[in-house]
Amino acid sequence: MKMLDQPLVVSGELSWLGGDRLERRVEHPNREVSTIADGEVSQEREGREPRRFSLKRAPQLQILLDSFVAMLGGDATRLEQAFTIQYSGDDARRWTLALTPRDPKLVRTVSRIEIDGAGNEPHCMRMQEADGDLAVDLLGPLAAKMPATPTRDALAALCRGG
Repeated sequence: MKMLDQPLVVSGELSWLGGDRLERRVEHPNREVSTIADGEVSQEREGREPRRFSLKRAPQLQILLDSFVAMLGGDATRLEQAFTIQYSGDDARRWTLALTPRDPKLVRTVSRIEIDGAGNEPHCMRMQEADGDLAVDLLGPLAAKMPATPTRDALAALCRGG
């Protein structure tokens, strides 16, 4: 993020709970549980009061929800309704799915999502925000390969190499 001197690295678990429900559990640096369900986001942080707000106030979370639910649920129609899709890959062993939101309002927040994977498993997701910020999620076993001092280039290489 532009306002930070160095990348913010968090570790935890992202879970699809079925339907339009995702849960993100952060273990480090601070414990936090965020849930997206029924059009609402709830956040519980250690030592703070729980917070709730409408998903409409967080377009980047709506995009995350749409992409993950459609991909993990095998819902190609939903994915195509929400995104322009570009697929590239040498074969089923290694592939990249580039998703551009179709909604012009959402593109002003998140310009593109790239998901790298192998076989039927995604292992890296890069969310390019319109303001230049980049969020990178290393998924599954790839998360253990997080560099001690991550840079955009190092994470991009890690994502492409799997």
